[in-house]
Amino acid sequence: MQEKIIILDFGSQYTQLIARRVRELNTYCEILPYNKFPDNQEGIKGVILSGSPFSVNQPEAFKPNLSLIKGRFPLLGICYGAQLLAQMGGGKVEQSNTREYGRAHLSQFDHDDVLLKGVRTHSQVWMSHGDTITEIPDNFRIIAGTEEVQIAAYRIKNEDTWAVQFHPEVYHSEDGVIILNNFVQHICKCKQDWTPASYIEATVADLKAQLQNDSVVLGLSGGVDSTVAAVLLHKAIGTNLHCIFVDNGLLRKNEFDIVLENYKTLGINVKGVDASQRFYQTLAGVTEPEQKRKIIGKGFIDVFDEEAHKLPNIRWLAQGTIYPDCIESLSITGMVIKSHHNVGGLPEKMQLKVVEPLKLLFKDEVRRVGKALAIPDVLLQRHPFPGPGLGVRILGEVTPEKVRVLQEADYIFIEGLKNEGLYNQIWQAGAILLPVQSVGVMGDERTYENAIALRAVLSTDGMTADWAKLPYSFLGRISNEIINKVKGVNRVVYDISSKPPATIEWE
Repeated sequence: MQEKIIILDFGSQYTQLIARRVRELNTYCEILPYNKFPDNQEGIKGVILSGSPFSVNQPEAFKPNLSLIKGRFPLLGICYGAQLLAQMGGGKVEQSNTREYGRAHLSQFDHDDVLLKGVRTHSQVWMSHGDTITEIPDNFRIIAGTEEVQIAAYRIKNEDTWAVQFHPEVYHSEDGVIILNNFVQHICKCKQDWTPASYIEATVADLKAQLQNDSVVLGLSGGVDSTVAAVLLHKAIGTNLHCIFVDNGLLRKNEFDIVLENYKTLGINVKGVDASQRFYQTLAGVTEPEQKRKIIGKGFIDVFDEEAHKLPNIRWLAQGTIYPDCIESLSITGMVIKSHHNVGGLPEKMQLKVVEPLKLLFKDEVRRVGKALAIPDVLLQRHPFPGPGLGVRILGEVTPEKVRVLQEADYIFIEGLKNEGLYNQIWQAGAILLPVQSVGVMGDERTYENAIALRAVLSTDGMTADWAKLPYSFLGRISNEIINKVKGVNRVVYDISSKPPATIEWE
């Protein structure tokens, strides 16, 4: 039986971070909408209530019935969750005269309380609230305050319910991991045995039971997610797994051949399909970004479907969906935050059942599972690459000549990062071909040629990202090499935008 912590999401920007911290404590957890506590409660060891963009005093604030949870499971309320529990218990939550946003320091706290065991005096925490709890019911006990807020943390007497008005999950809360570990280990009594090895064992067993002797088709991209999914499926069903790797003409330089060669070393059954000319024809004259994405997506579906129908008795379509793909598309306000990362329409078109071996994992967990599976670093440490490939890094119309120019420039940049020992420090990097030309001088001639933008960002999951502060000497060297070696380029710029407000890709 899989032990787990349930995180009820009230819409906080930090909800995924709570889950990541709990997972780092070798404890499985799931994020569910605030009003969707599961009917099947087998294995649930505790519940966390997340923060929220709402005030508990707003008419539209989310206020679920907690009767199935409170007093029955260990419970931790964070920020809005703390205020909700206090208000529901008869306490008061009011708009604060002194709002706390950012750093604060714990004071006057109970070192003997199990939630705060090991937390240092004056430990820094991260606050993000305009309301504050001003009164608590008689059966509540304050266990910590800050310089500005009297009730920073409390517990309910004779009940396994605790709450904090700060965010222990964020990096700036110095002892936040200690607090979360106290909750997971000492309050919820979790075994903390959810590891890559245990995940592999359980997943392979589940896949064997689910798929039995059926045949499965999987579209490989050369990226981390589809690779790890393929290896897990291969361990479960062997040659019943059929993989298809489509070259849409928008891959990186030599990537089609390199990726196919890498997969051979893993013993996976892979068929490579060169459909580049077909994609170039359908993209001719198209400049609008979303239209390009749709054409590339539809083209992949058509090619994949044609190739899959050549295979015998396919019953399942495998996808490398990861956990953020599932929860990102879920919005408790009814708005779709982000379209699904996998190519939509395939299951319906092909009339296949879907299997998703990675749907419980975050990206960093996928890499850890891949390492435990002994997948080579050349595949495992590969940067994320957009599904439409270079099609969204060529601004404007896509042509074979533009692809050539961008592939050459991108190759110089990526190989430079690897040779300099910078590649594994970067979350994602690439080159963008801009739809502008600029005047240059090469030798005694004036030129009027293309500009290339270089992009490199730091991130943990792609949700937010900061531009990488690459050494000026490195950027200068790469710029010089691109201009000298890539015919058609006479200017190189470096993108210093963060996400938000910019996105990682340009289209």
